[in-house]
Amino acid sequence: MLRIQVRVTPGSRREALEWDGSSLRAWVRAPAREGEANAALIALVARHLGIKRYQVSIVHGAAAREKVLALEGLTLEEVQRRLGHTP
Repeated sequence: MLRIQVRVTPGSRREALEWDGSSLRAWVRAPAREGEANAALIALVARHLGIKRYQVSIVHGAAAREKVLALEGLTLEEVQRRLGHTP
């Protein structure tokens, strides 16, 4: 299981996911209340990486903007490739 850091910006005008050096940057429209931004983040990551939502989980930082996600069935190289980043 791959663990990866992500910085989330909730309440954004856009929904986007980008590779930022050694971690992810995510922008979600959902506000940071009652888990809405977390649910939107999981859906966004799953959609961009072509995996199911159950394969994405927040393992650290559920109430913070800096989070650690666990991704099932992917390697770091696959994540980078699927996001259009060439190491």
